[in-house]
Amino acid sequence: MTTTPAEKSVSTTAALRERWQAFRESQPRTRIRDAAEQLGVSEAELLATGLNGELVRLEPRFDVLLPRLESLGRVMALTRNASAVHEKKGVYRKVEVHGAMALVLDEDIDLRLFLSRWCFAFALREDVSGEVRRSLHVFDAAGTAVHKIYLQPEGDVAAFEALVTELKHEDQSHVLNVVPVAAPAVPLPDADIDAPGLVEGWRALQDTHEFFALLKRFKVARTQALRLAGPDFALPVAPDALGWTLERAASSALPIMIFVGNPGAIQIHTGPVRTVRPMGPWMNVLDPGFNLHVRADHVHSAWVVRKPTRDGTVTSLELFDRAGENIGLLFGKRKPGELESPAWRALMEELGRALPAVEVAS
Repeated sequence: MTTTPAEKSVSTTAALRERWQAFRESQPRTRIRDAAEQLGVSEAELLATGLNGELVRLEPRFDVLLPRLESLGRVMALTRNASAVHEKKGVYRKVEVHGAMALVLDEDIDLRLFLSRWCFAFALREDVSGEVRRSLHVFDAAGTAVHKIYLQPEGDVAAFEALVTELKHEDQSHVLNVVPVAAPAVPLPDADIDAPGLVEGWRALQDTHEFFALLKRFKVARTQALRLAGPDFALPVAPDALGWTLERAASSALPIMIFVGNPGAIQIHTGPVRTVRPMGPWMNVLDPGFNLHVRADHVHSAWVVRKPTRDGTVTSLELFDRAGENIGLLFGKRKPGELESPAWRALMEELGRALPAVEVAS
């Protein structure tokens, strides 16, 4: 008897459910993302098995979902990549949806969302120490987590349930069809890059947001551009620059901005950091409304980067993994139209002197 594709998918999902159940029993403290990596599947596929709690698949109507999030009240927003987790508590106020781009511009919840990368959405109710924890989970087409939202104890349960009811997908099966993760683009050789043109374009920047377009115009990878631009624009520093910077910003109560993102979302903290605590391979910020967790051992290169703008030079600390993927960005607190904080600029200049890079890998 021939097995249909649909039957094969159901069979594969059932087998995954059994593997996930066995894994949970043998390693109950392993987080679902790490478990997915060990099992060779996506996080979304594991979640879709329904073993984590009462799961409801939602329609991917993100233009409806996002403006309704304010009704939930206080939540925790979580955005991560392979090396960093960024958690902020607050309310989804000032939501703007512009086609495939969305913004959340609240003082606490500050997001840049790229909706073309948003594919699957779920609501989850799970038992945590005898209490029901309600959350929303968004994944890309490969099943990689893009953004998560956790209702806080003071949040509006009725609004959460109403939103889930409104957006409930007609397909509530455990089968989830994901696409393979796309292979990263191979950078051009340095010899094929117009380095003088890149530097000239860099010098002519008027806004930090123009930097991505500059990279595309010269077909250059980000870390490759940092290497080619020279120390006036991009100064390599030691990989442990993150802890050094966070500890000094905390001790001086210096307001900073911390960006962590993935292809579908960028999440921003603006303000001081207070409790900086390394734990094993993790460098953490553990503040009441903001938590940051970075795998410090994943930081392969770090750079003090200077970009000209119409408001003067803007300086950032940029962290990258071995593959050249961005882990996180740090800036001094500022808004468009404002000059950069002299204290932040001085801190970055001190960093360049205190922790010079021993060598920078290509």
